[in-house]
Amino acid sequence: MLSMDIGIDLGTASILVYIKGKGIVLKEPSVVAFDRDTNEIKEIGEEARKMIGRTPGNIVAIRPLRQGVISDYAITEKMLKYFIKKAMGKKTLRKPRISVCIPSGATEVEKKAVEDATYQAGAREVSIIEEPVAAAIGAGIDISKACGNMIVDIGGGTSDIAVISLGGTVVSTSVKVAGDDFDEAIVRFMRKKHNLLIGERTAEEIKINIGCAYPRPEMLTMDVRGRNLVTGLPKTMTITSDEMMEALKEPAMKIVESVHNVLERTPPELAADVYERGIVMTGGGSLLGGLDELIEEKTGINTMIAEEPMNVVAIGTGKFIEFIHAAKNDLDKK
Repeated sequence: MLSMDIGIDLGTASILVYIKGKGIVLKEPSVVAFDRDTNEIKEIGEEARKMIGRTPGNIVAIRPLRQGVISDYAITEKMLKYFIKKAMGKKTLRKPRISVCIPSGATEVEKKAVEDATYQAGAREVSIIEEPVAAAIGAGIDISKACGNMIVDIGGGTSDIAVISLGGTVVSTSVKVAGDDFDEAIVRFMRKKHNLLIGERTAEEIKINIGCAYPRPEMLTMDVRGRNLVTGLPKTMTITSDEMMEALKEPAMKIVESVHNVLERTPPELAADVYERGIVMTGGGSLLGGLDELIEEKTGINTMIAEEPMNVVAIGTGKFIEFIHAAKNDLDKK
């Protein structure tokens, strides 16, 4: 059995594993449940996610990655090992080549931590790739040309915005405003406006069902259960998509401002390319209703969401290995 090429999208909210020739073989939440008393890991992934907010005191469900960066090294390493093993299935003779993608704003220390954890998890060779580059490759953009492409990748913990040309990022920024911040904004809004306390998971459901950043053609409503902060008792109430637009206005505008900021720093020739080709949005956060329309309205540039936006970063990370080796071969020929 030859060695495998694996691409891992190490996200704050979920981890996706791509294997060359097979596509995405694994997609699970990056959550680990472990017993505080014995320090033993109980569950990893989807099973652990179900435990969030529902565990007895000694068992805690945590996300070892916060805002795209490793916050708990030992647990991240175990989680990576588990996912790599699960994705590879049967034993291979050679260790895999693994490329891992991280936010563009990560420091050298953070990159090193990811690299070490991946080697510890059983990699033969590790390549670290920046998220916007992976997103561009995954979205089917040919990044080897001298032509500007703008990517807005909105994940769970960070949003990466970059203009890419000739296989690298020219201008980029990474802001710690993304999917999780949309959820938190909804929790805050419900508490402030309706005296209703809701959990993270409920907030996420609201965001997916009726969340929006731009007026919807018709108003949607949803019944939400939570705890009334005045009486302390459970309560159900109906909320509208218009209210969600109000709740999500602040985080959505922060992302728009960051897009603006990157455009302002982009060299004029590349800015002209972006204007002509449009902005490509990727990542789960790009699915927030009307966020693409908001960016388009504020920048005047055609904005589109990539196909399967949740998966493009993982696919691009997997294909990145082929991209590096192709680039190496071209250099060798010269």
